[in-house]
Amino acid sequence: MSNPPPFPSSPPPAKARSMQKRVFIKSYGCQMNVYDAGRMADALAADDYAEIDRMEGADLIILNTCNIREKAADKVYSELGRIRDMKLEMGEAGLNVKVAVAGCVAQAEGAEIMRRSPMVDLVIGPQAYHRLPGLIKTNAKTIDTEFPLEDKFNHLPMASVAKTRARGASAFLTIQEGCDKFCTFCVVPYTRGAEVSRSVERIVAEAEQLALGGVREITLLGQNVNAWHGLGDNGVNWTLGQLLRRVAKIEGIDRLRYSTSHPTDMDAELIAVHRDLPEVMPSLHLPVQSGSDRILKAMNRKHTSAEYLEHIRQAREARPDIAVTSDFIVGFPGETDQDFEDTMQLVRTVGFASAYSFKYSERPGTPAADLETQVPEEIKSTRLAVLQALIQEQQTAFNRACIGRVVDVLFEKPGRNEGQIMGKSPYLQAVNIQGPLSWIGQIKAIKITGIASNSLAGEAIAPHFQKGDSAFKTEAL
Repeated sequence: MSNPPPFPSSPPPAKARSMQKRVFIKSYGCQMNVYDAGRMADALAADDYAEIDRMEGADLIILNTCNIREKAADKVYSELGRIRDMKLEMGEAGLNVKVAVAGCVAQAEGAEIMRRSPMVDLVIGPQAYHRLPGLIKTNAKTIDTEFPLEDKFNHLPMASVAKTRARGASAFLTIQEGCDKFCTFCVVPYTRGAEVSRSVERIVAEAEQLALGGVREITLLGQNVNAWHGLGDNGVNWTLGQLLRRVAKIEGIDRLRYSTSHPTDMDAELIAVHRDLPEVMPSLHLPVQSGSDRILKAMNRKHTSAEYLEHIRQAREARPDIAVTSDFIVGFPGETDQDFEDTMQLVRTVGFASAYSFKYSERPGTPAADLETQVPEEIKSTRLAVLQALIQEQQTAFNRACIGRVVDVLFEKPGRNEGQIMGKSPYLQAVNIQGPLSWIGQIKAIKITGIASNSLAGEAIAPHFQKGDSAFKTEAL
């Protein structure tokens, strides 16, 4: 299969943009917010809004917020303070800049945002983005944080082929939203609502559009992506494993990933696609949060450490070179030294390629926030440092094991240095090499020659392969 033409490196001509309004979208947090930002831009494009990459000069500014981490709302209010000053300056020049707050902080804070930041024109929750263009037109201050009966995905337009091509070789595609798990530390069920799965037809149509736009790698997204159970073309609900097999058949899509999974929704069929489909990358992000069964029960995680380890064993049996990553919370209310040691032991047992780890922070409205057994901040900080040191040691070991191996790298953008381009390995590592910009959007066989703190270094080898060539399968670590 021939490679698509390189992505454009310059914006459309000024004449084509001069009649358009301009929107700037700043996204915080998770990958789903990145996807949502793209869909908001697509919806606004129908009303002649052109997306720009800087706040200055925008007719509409959207803060697409995330409420998972501590002080998320404080960061939003701080940003709104800076925007207020800019909006006042623009107003003095006779220009009217509209400001919208979207996402999970908007859902959680609602009217409080309008009260503390009166210059905000619109507060809109993540389930109402399809109503964004109409709400902007009203010129009335509006709060829309209801969970609508209609499915927003059925109303949002798909990006044009040209716009897709401009976004790059990799893309996110949300297939599932919301959460029914109700972990005691998490706000997602309250800000994103109940689990909703998109249909196979809609997902495949969007994936095909992405492929036409030159996308070669798709990451299927969901709050609990492996809980997806969308309606298939045979009239029954499919599993994520079935969906991956279907999307893998789309011409031009050479790589598939999915995130984020929940241990209770892992099944044999999903693990089997890692064995059967070369398009499914050898990486599995499976958050465990704690290695202590007592803490997992207090978190309402609905799985044990032994069950988690069994999922990892099965995944590695299916794909021996699979890179396992995870999420951890330290200092959950009531966590003892022994509970923390259980977490450390689980990390030693698994051997992670990388992991995200955080100190527990109280999220208002969640059950854990009301527990009286809060762990002192200094203990949380100490435990986090110890855990992160072990995770960093494992990540370095995993990256070092790649040196001398040949892996397929999908190049996505220019690197930081002159003549350098950057791509991703099958294991989601950043790889930098000296290479031509024409390789962006292409997969090349790269020999890994070294590691840096957050990336790998490599050099191209010949012959370069395409999907279907005998070299397509990556050498196992």
